[in-house]
Amino acid sequence: MKKKAEEKAKRITKKSGSTIAKMPDTRLKVRIIIALGIINVLLLASYFVLTHYTVKNVQVDGNKHYSAEEIKAMIMTGYFGDNSLYLSLKYKNKDIEGVPFIETMDVVVQSNDTIRIIVYEKALAGYVQYLGRYMYFDNEGVIVEASKVTTKGIPQVTGLKFDHVVLYEKLPVENDQIFQNILTITKLLNKYDVICDKIQFDSNYNVTLGYDSVKVNIGPLENLDEKLMQLPKILPSLEGKKGTLDLQNYTADRKSITFEREN
Repeated sequence: MKKKAEEKAKRITKKSGSTIAKMPDTRLKVRIIIALGIINVLLLASYFVLTHYTVKNVQVDGNKHYSAEEIKAMIMTGYFGDNSLYLSLKYKNKDIEGVPFIETMDVVVQSNDTIRIIVYEKALAGYVQYLGRYMYFDNEGVIVEASKVTTKGIPQVTGLKFDHVVLYEKLPVENDQIFQNILTITKLLNKYDVICDKIQFDSNYNVTLGYDSVKVNIGPLENLDEKLMQLPKILPSLEGKKGTLDLQNYTADRKSITFEREN
């Protein structure tokens, strides 16, 4: 009887030991299956994100200094630079700063394959040349950028007297009113869509505008609106010609306009 009990105990112990030995193997297999399942899910999710959120359409608004292609190259950088989901997370509540001539840029994801880049450029009134650089200033005369290239739509301003230029400081001219005058001129030129290449001031602050080979003598700033509103009508007829268009004595009552052609 005692012998049978001992044999039964040995069988139970052996069976229990076998079960205990097999349990770690079973758990490992389960963990491997779970891990493979997670990996497969991640691979499928990654494939979906990479293919479904690939940017195909990009709209760029507000850019003047940089082309749309240059703006896209600034924004769509890195391995996932063409993925709208990644871009939406990267630029969420974050402005793009540190780009010359640009205040900020916003990225708006309009759909899974379409984004809109909104560019807010710095308010530039004009530029002066200094030591081989183009020094761009804002409406208050503060130098905001120094560049080796000119920007289309921003006029060169000549006739200002200054002995030094410091970035992010006001251009040291004798008459601060000149910047308000420049702002007034550029606003009206934008209003009538006749942006010039150059704004020239003489010693008495009379104004001459430059359009390629045509100079427009505005004279004093009186009746400026009446003078500049004539330009959209006249300038197209002067294309290819060289000379000076005289509007300095033009008023609403006295419509004095002459053009002195140069050979």
